[in-house]
Amino acid sequence: MKLEYTVQIWREDKQFVARAWPIDVASSGETPEAARLAVDEAVTTFVLAASDHGTLQDVLEESGYHLVLGEWKRPEWSSIEHRSVLVEV
Repeated sequence: MKLEYTVQIWREDKQFVARAWPIDVASSGETPEAARLAVDEAVTTFVLAASDHGTLQDVLEESGYHLVLGEWKRPEWSSIEHRSVLVEV
């Protein structure tokens, strides 16, 4: 099964965190590449566990994936933006 996703990577102290969207699975590593590899492994483990529990279809549909001709298609991003908001606290 092929599952496509977008990865967002950022630095937290001495670690890089990678989050897979839209499936919302994250992992980390000491370098951006290590974080990428770790999130790929985490996605694989997550998908296998959901499959073993019989919940994979529900998980993917709740994440926005659609089954098209036997393949799961991720949602298309309409925009990926950096945003900010000023909050007075």
